[in-house]
Amino acid sequence: MGRESSVFPNYEILAVVTTEKNRILNGKALCILAKDEEEKKNITLDIAKALKGDVTQLSTGDYLVLRV
Repeated sequence: MGRESSVFPNYEILAVVTTEKNRILNGKALCILAKDEEEKKNITLDIAKALKGDVTQLSTGDYLVLRV
């Protein structure tokens, strides 16, 4: 079943961590450019712990820190 069009999502994107400069966008979420994969993972985990968020990895390799 799909979501009703009147129902708003109940999550918030807190941060986006990437190694690709062209994927940094303006918006409400914090966007961080990491220099390599290891730094990307470490930064993501540190932010998730500090903000008590959940982490998901996109198919592009970027990480999102979400609050559900």
